[in-house]
Amino acid sequence: MNNTLRRLAVTAFALTTALTLTATQAGAQPAELAAGPTAGQLKAAVAKCGNQISSGKYAHDAGGAGKSAVCKTKGAVHWKADFDVDCDGQKTPKCNKSTDPSWQNATAWPQSNGKPLNAEKLPFVVVPGISSKWNYKNSGIGGGTVAAVVYKDRVVYAVVGDVGPKAIIGEGSYALAKALGINPNPKTGGIGGSVVDYILFPGVKVGKIEDQGAVRTLGAKSATKLVG
Repeated sequence: MNNTLRRLAVTAFALTTALTLTATQAGAQPAELAAGPTAGQLKAAVAKCGNQISSGKYAHDAGGAGKSAVCKTKGAVHWKADFDVDCDGQKTPKCNKSTDPSWQNATAWPQSNGKPLNAEKLPFVVVPGISSKWNYKNSGIGGGTVAAVVYKDRVVYAVVGDVGPKAIIGEGSYALAKALGINPNPKTGGIGGSVVDYILFPGVKVGKIEDQGAVRTLGAKSATKLVG
């Protein structure tokens, strides 16, 4: 290699190193930048209830007062609530009758092979049962609808996978809680307060409800459109 080529190679290496360090110092690697909006961007996008579509507000716990409305903003359906852990579905070491006294061996929507969802492995959101307050079907939401769930500085892309009680809201699978950094124990875990943003994208649905790669891809794309 002659001196001119050597100098060009050194310059290119130095420039690449500098750009890499700058990205690292900023806390964002190229892969992360391509993964979708930040938690802060998504929180800001749904900070206000653009249009309330629920008739009144849901309680966070059975018998509690109404605290959380279901809203629609720029096509996304969202609510801000607590997080109760759902362990229903396939029997696993973390999700069974011993670990969760209210455990049921079924979910509202199954995997592509007909088996119930695996709450220990699959991040999924639970929607309230249909009532006069709100009907998720009328909002274009069903099993496999893609969602972005935000807690503190974490964003997890999930699917709608189960249906819960009609009067309460704010529930997700064991795997979703764990990914968000919330205690996933179905007996003692979860978190109280209106601290978790559940953002659903009507009409955006995966072919196989358990296909987490497709969920992340579609979720990041939809979330980017929302904040944009």
